[in-house]
Amino acid sequence: MITMDIADVSRQSGLKPSTLRYYEKLGLIRSIGRNGLRRQYAPSVLNKLNIICLGRLAGLSLVEISAMFDDKDELAIDRALLTKKTHEIDAQIKRLQAVRDSLNHVANCPEPSHLDCPSFQKMMKSVKHYL
Repeated sequence: MITMDIADVSRQSGLKPSTLRYYEKLGLIRSIGRNGLRRQYAPSVLNKLNIICLGRLAGLSLVEISAMFDDKDELAIDRALLTKKTHEIDAQIKRLQAVRDSLNHVANCPEPSHLDCPSFQKMMKSVKHYL
């Protein structure tokens, strides 16, 4: 069987060895043995690390990502969770677009004082809606 040293996995995945050890401690990945003091992994660990990274990018917790794998360590995606996460991301996008638009307005407002600007006043009143 072909194995990969922790340094190889780190280099190919872009993750620090400490992150790999942490993921192993949490049970997200498994080493298949050691060569001296160095952990050894199956090449398939790279696919799992890519899935973990995608999950993190989507805002999933490590616990949520862990639940995406069954007892045999095969992918078992929770579609309902992903659908919920897409709705959360859509809401976050709307909030960020509103912030962007507000910042653009404030940066280009022709009023001498932002406190005299009706649009700025409206933004100030609606900000608590986003908190």
